[in-house]
Amino acid sequence: MIDISEKDSILRIATSSGKIYLKKETIERIKNKNIKKGDVFTIAKIAAINAVKKVPDLIPLCHPIPISNVDVDFNHEDDNVIKVRCTVKSISKTGVEMEALMGVNIALLNIWDVVKMYEKDSNGQYPITVITEVKVDEKIKKT
Repeated sequence: MIDISEKDSILRIATSSGKIYLKKETIERIKNKNIKKGDVFTIAKIAAINAVKKVPDLIPLCHPIPISNVDVDFNHEDDNVIKVRCTVKSISKTGVEMEALMGVNIALLNIWDVVKMYEKDSNGQYPITVITEVKVDEKIKKT
């Protein structure tokens, strides 16, 4: 673990994003709120927020930090892509990039889980479904 005891607590913000590719039919089901397991975006958002708060438990060398805010949003791109963005804020001594990345990844995995019954082919495989382009879009430190 890195020693951050000499650093000042300041506002830190990080935004991450990622995409999930799904069948067009699945995207239509999501838009029409016709998913058997429930509201896809509500489930994914709550899971992302929970994941952000669990980062130090899951990534051993991350410091536990106070989370001030988590914002998760979802956008349809093209006919078969959902883009997820997660912004995390904290007033702390270290950045929140890992928290934002965790939020995006868990949101994407929860989307996959909630719609997987519609994504499988006749052999139980996922020929279309893929999570991609997970990255840190922006990192801000405000003194």
